[in-house]
Amino acid sequence: QVQLVESGGGLVQAGGSLRLSCAASGRTFNLYNMGWFRQAPGKEREFVARITWSSITYYATSVKGRFTISRDNTKSTMYLQMNSLKPEDTAVYYCASNSRPYYTNTNPSQNYGMDLWGKGTQVTVSS
Repeated sequence: QVQLVESGGGLVQAGGSLRLSCAASGRTFNLYNMGWFRQAPGKEREFVARITWSSITYYATSVKGRFTISRDNTKSTMYLQMNSLKPEDTAVYYCASNSRPYYTNTNPSQNYGMDLWGKGTQVTVSS
């Protein structure tokens, strides 16, 4: 059974940094695309960043230049380094993945085909 477990959330002041981790288990990690999404109170879930099985990265415009997504296949873990945090970055951050290996889906309305989700980790940025 595939599991995605996020960690690293917390409370930080504006301008600060946090690093989120997503540990995956139950399958061969390096075959799958991974991503981060977030949901703020009263808002819809939105795409943050994704990394393909071949380590190509993509970012939402709102976080480009501030956030960095990466993966360590030897540890079956994905990361999101968040710098220059803003109050509007406050949200629950979710780790996600495709359930099919090497799967390519470039449709944001389909969450890039990601259909496996973690339970989320809260990030709060105070002003």
